[in-house]
Amino acid sequence: MITSQQNQIHTTISELFEDSKYDKLKIMKSAAKSVFRAMQPLDFKNAYLSISKEQGEDLVKLITDNKLKNSVEFGTSFGISTLFLAQGVIETGGHIITTELIESKAKKAIENFERAGVSELIEVRVGDAMETLKNHDKPIDLLLLDGWKDLYLPLFQMLEPNFHSHTIIYVDNADMKETKTFLETIGENSTYQLQPKFNGKVVLITIKK
Repeated sequence: MITSQQNQIHTTISELFEDSKYDKLKIMKSAAKSVFRAMQPLDFKNAYLSISKEQGEDLVKLITDNKLKNSVEFGTSFGISTLFLAQGVIETGGHIITTELIESKAKKAIENFERAGVSELIEVRVGDAMETLKNHDKPIDLLLLDGWKDLYLPLFQMLEPNFHSHTIIYVDNADMKETKTFLETIGENSTYQLQPKFNGKVVLITIKK
């Protein structure tokens, strides 16, 4: 049965996807700057860089099917993926910690969480994730990697002590060069197994039983 809170989240997500329709133009403008210098996170301060609706729905199912509670997200942006996480943890009684480097994006995401009525489920940490998460010492059921790709490996390694036998790491943009390098490194570790999804755009990392 769909609750009023779930309807509120769904409505907010739909509105945000509508707002994000012009993202391609913003991303193209940011990419054009890379002709003269390497792209930086601030180049995307106005871009949603969102996961797809299909990915979001898959995340919700992943959380509910595996009864995942404690989620950590790297790369809040404007909060679309976080709202999908919220849809899942409402069912499991869980909580989300999400991180965003750019303060203006984090503020907008917080507004979106309030509009969706899920602020109490989400802790937003603003700043470099290597700093905002460095003292994290609680078990992680789900780690969503969807931020700056060069940080996937060091962030993974920093949070690794918090993984357990049922932890799932959800890697977005798995088809990008930097992410492929990260996945090759993880794939060399016999502890982990990798499962591609969405034609290789996503990879799930789990602990071998």
